[in-house]
Amino acid sequence: MIILDPTLSEWLNLLFRWIHVFAGIMWVGTTYYFTWLDARLTEEEKAAASTGVVPQVWMVHSGGFYVVERKKVPDLASRTLHWFRWEAGITWLSGFALLVLIYYLGGGVLVDPDVWDLSPGVAVAIGIGVILACGFVYDVMMQTPLNSNEKLFAAIAYVLIVAVSFGLTRVFSARAAYIHLGAIFGTIMAANVWMHILPAQKRMIAALNEGRKPDERLSAQAKLRSKQNTFMAVPVVFIMISNHFPGVTYGDRYNWIILSVLVLVGWFAAKFIRRA
Repeated sequence: MIILDPTLSEWLNLLFRWIHVFAGIMWVGTTYYFTWLDARLTEEEKAAASTGVVPQVWMVHSGGFYVVERKKVPDLASRTLHWFRWEAGITWLSGFALLVLIYYLGGGVLVDPDVWDLSPGVAVAIGIGVILACGFVYDVMMQTPLNSNEKLFAAIAYVLIVAVSFGLTRVFSARAAYIHLGAIFGTIMAANVWMHILPAQKRMIAALNEGRKPDERLSAQAKLRSKQNTFMAVPVVFIMISNHFPGVTYGDRYNWIILSVLVLVGWFAAKFIRRA
């Protein structure tokens, strides 16, 4: 294992953490804002269905008034289209940099001999392998009929999360186990944006530019993955701040149960925030 100079490591930790937190605030903020906006516009569309009035959402912020309406077929030729993507990319890249810096190059922080006396190389391979494997399983589930039944999907996903939480705490140090579950969620969220939501949006825009009607399934899948990102975001934040409460989180004898409960509480919190 490569051990960095402590001073250099601390400066890199500060830099990556600052970038990670700031980019994460922007990413989660825009995700929840557009989810909230979508819900309000849907309500307005239902209310205006029989009136012929254009559904709009009016807002006030920073000394100005803003009005937003949703277009099924926008005038792309004469408008600047604003994308929200780098928040997700930078959050994931800085988070992975922290994972490498603190745990994969962290001088034994990843491994606890009392849990499992692994060699650093094997532990790193397991860590990366688990992240990729969980992302693969999630994506396979999203391509099955399960994605049309959100409650069943959530129930099966939660059972798998509990199993992963238990397994991680039997392989890594307790803190590393918590962080790896957060890394799993963060990787799935970033992959949703870059590998599914953005490509779907680009295909829809290409169809409009060619005079074709966009595939509504692309819109529905992008919306669903964005919605699921809002539910994963809160548990990730819980996991991040658990570092400050070791006695009642990862340091507890039943840390995997507490981790599983934090995820569930995060989902309920996200459901409330989405409707606020």
